[in-house]
Amino acid sequence: MEAENRENTREENSVTENPVDINSDKEGPAETKSGKIYLVGAGPGDPSLITLRGKAVLEKAEVVVYDYLANKKLLKHVPKDAEFIYAGKKGHVKHTHTQEEINQMLIDHALAGRTVVRLKGGDPFIFGRGGEEIEELVKADIPFEVVPGVTAATAAATYAGIPITHRKYTASVTFLTGHEDPDKPTSNVAWDKIATGAGTLVFYMGIKNLDHIVEKLIDNGRDPKTPVAVVRWASTPRQRTVVGPLEKISSYVKKARIKPPAIVLVGDVVRLRKKINWYENRSLFGKRILITRTRDQASELVAQLEELGADCREWATIAIKPPESWDELDRELKHLKQYKWVLFTSTNGVKFFFSRLFELGMDSRAFKTSRIGAVGTATADELIKFGIKADLLPKKFTGEALAKKLAAKGVKGDKILIPRAVAGGEALPETLSKAGAQVTIVPVYRNMRPKEGEKSLRMEFEKKNIDIVTFTSSSTVTNFLHMIGIEDPDELKKLLDGVTIASIGPITTKTAEQSGLKVHIQPKAHTIPALVESIEAYVIQEGSEAAE
Repeated sequence: MEAENRENTREENSVTENPVDINSDKEGPAETKSGKIYLVGAGPGDPSLITLRGKAVLEKAEVVVYDYLANKKLLKHVPKDAEFIYAGKKGHVKHTHTQEEINQMLIDHALAGRTVVRLKGGDPFIFGRGGEEIEELVKADIPFEVVPGVTAATAAATYAGIPITHRKYTASVTFLTGHEDPDKPTSNVAWDKIATGAGTLVFYMGIKNLDHIVEKLIDNGRDPKTPVAVVRWASTPRQRTVVGPLEKISSYVKKARIKPPAIVLVGDVVRLRKKINWYENRSLFGKRILITRTRDQASELVAQLEELGADCREWATIAIKPPESWDELDRELKHLKQYKWVLFTSTNGVKFFFSRLFELGMDSRAFKTSRIGAVGTATADELIKFGIKADLLPKKFTGEALAKKLAAKGVKGDKILIPRAVAGGEALPETLSKAGAQVTIVPVYRNMRPKEGEKSLRMEFEKKNIDIVTFTSSSTVTNFLHMIGIEDPDELKKLLDGVTIASIGPITTKTAEQSGLKVHIQPKAHTIPALVESIEAYVIQEGSEAAE
């Protein structure tokens, strides 16, 4: 979404005149930086399938011109100050830019001295018109480099569990375009040779003309019983595969409402899908899961869920910001040695605390007279990154459990510092205060609610695009409900009908239930891995019950 917003604010492309060097004795154009074009294959859809070279090029891009089939998650690798230009071509919809405009756009930016990445789905030289674009760059004497990508044919076959070649079935494979106009006088495809002279046939962009393809293959001798697989959105959680005999595949595809983009695979190797179908058999395959954590913190949860096949939709309900003033923390840092305990209740608290500590020229040695407590393993692990091992860690990862464990040790008269969010739970400081401790709470960060995306978030639920929502803190719950914008309990229940709610722990669950939400999943251990395991177990159990 960020990339789409940035593309809408791009400046008009223009070529400026060469500036005059005012320090030169002679009038004339000054030397300008030479730009370069990188034609990069984005792969078939899964952003992790981009090559290391492709990623490295994106990381230094100044302009990115990307296509409809290039996964927008790849744009995260691009510097934030780069210019993003969408040049997608989608079915019968009017193209954003003509091919001629795209060619000229690349040339103009290169002549302006910029590093330009042309990001194309799949491999740029396999039905990607990459050769045509490079020809224009050669004419304009523009330096370029081509970075190959995983092409859709091999990805579709692999992710559908179909070896594109196999010694027992075929030793040949042919890639063809299925986008040929069936009404044109002559065909570039030698159907009489292709139909029976090649083992596996792979058609790109073949859905529109599938009836024509089937007819030509059968008319030219291909066995009507030959197995065919049609794979849509290959290598993504949206992947769908339809399998059937050649003579019936068109009707199967229409019944399943398969639309582009899709790959058509024809050949006996399709039979192996029954044994080798690995991708679509993952436990969370196709489950659309809304992640409400901050963008910076969502990566761990997203990675673990996607590994199980989930289709994760990242929608930050929290933006983490520094406090409006560091004065309180700065004052306490000067007297840190007077505190017997410093208690951290979140990874954010650790990060912001140490960031400020280092800015003031201090380091972890400031804790030499203090002991450290952490609310859970994630917070303890974050402390380790700064060279601090927690002295106290409760079995149950809540502020209340941390307070009870520390109070049991005896804290009467002890000074305790709690660096945390501006607004936080009161169980920890209240319990310690009642036990006789002198507790000081100091704000080190703020939980803010993002201002954008509220209308589109609600629309995701209205369209029934979400199966599961995850909440990892009380703030994610309250901010989510504010962004949804529904106060009536019955209306909220109707909007979230059929949606599974997953909460990381009892405090978050309590907030959700008090807000009118029914929590279906809560792990025993209040960690991200435990949350993922609980979601997987719930979905598997749900599937088993549905199958009975």
